[in-house]
Amino acid sequence: MDKKNLRKLRNEDNNPCIDESNASQQCMNVNSYDKNMCTNYFLRYKSCRKYWQNIMVQRRREGVKPDMPTAAERQEMIAAIGEKPY
Repeated sequence: MDKKNLRKLRNEDNNPCIDESNASQQCMNVNSYDKNMCTNYFLRYKSCRKYWQNIMVQRRREGVKPDMPTAAERQEMIAAIGEKPY
């Protein structure tokens, strides 16, 4: 992966699941890369990606720009719900 793509993935405005990604990576590091020990982290990351992908598709259909809400908008959306919906 080149540096440009890596920066994009690490940008909070582009990647709504950075926390979940970091948690799963940390779990892998702590557990000597035993994937079975980190299943819950992987499922949470997958649920996060699925949730925000659905939001992005909905916004695209409605003509809302940008397709992905900014990090600040996402925090407001989560605060309105009361907790992360995934």
